[in-house]
Amino acid sequence: MVHLIEVILFAATSFVVGLSGAIVPGPMLTVTISDSMKKGFKAGPMVVSGHIIAEIILIVLIFAGLGWLIGSSTASFIIGTLGGIMLILMGYNITRSSQPVSEVSDYGEVKRYGPVIKGFMTSVSNPYFFIWWATVGCAFMFKGLELAGAVGVLGFIIGHWASDLGWFSTVSFLTSRGSGIMNEKHYKIIMTICGAFLIVLGVYFILSAQKII
Repeated sequence: MVHLIEVILFAATSFVVGLSGAIVPGPMLTVTISDSMKKGFKAGPMVVSGHIIAEIILIVLIFAGLGWLIGSSTASFIIGTLGGIMLILMGYNITRSSQPVSEVSDYGEVKRYGPVIKGFMTSVSNPYFFIWWATVGCAFMFKGLELAGAVGVLGFIIGHWASDLGWFSTVSFLTSRGSGIMNEKHYKIIMTICGAFLIVLGVYFILSAQKII
C-alpha cells in the first residue's frame, strides 16, 4: 500500500515536471498549432503519438546502456546540426503552405507529412530533447526503478506522457476552435509566424552545435 501511494505521488511529480517542459514554446508546439488549424483537434494527440514513439526508442537505448552516448558532445553536435537543418526545411514548408484552411488539405505539406511523423521529427531534431532525457529523464527513470522497480518506471512514463498529451491536446482543441472563425488573412499570418519560428529555431540549433552562440 505504501509503495502504491509513493508510485502515485511519483507519477504526479513526473506529470508536473513534464508539463513544465511541455509548455515551453518549441518546434513541437509550433507544429501542433499549424496542423490543428488544418486538421482539427485530432492533430494534437497525433503529434504527441509521434513524440511518444521517439521517447520509447530513447528509453530502450538508455536501458541498453547508451545513455552516456545520447548526452555526449559529439551527439549534441550531430543532432544540433542535422536537427537544425530539418527544422529550417519544415519551417519553410509550413510558410509555403499558408493557404486558406478550406484549400490547404489539397496541397503541399499536409500530404507530405502527417502529424505523427511531424511529432517524431520535431522530437529527434531537437537536441534539447536528448539532453533532457540524458539528464532529467534518466534521473527520474532510475529513481522510479529504485522506488518500485518496473512499476516505478511505469509511473514516471505514465505521468510524463499524460502531461504531453494533456497540454498539446488542449492547445490543439483551442487552436482548432479558433480556425473556424479565422479569416484567410489571419490564417496566413499565423502560419507564416509558425514557419518563421521553426526557421529561427533551426538556425539557433545549428549555431549552438557549432559553439558559435
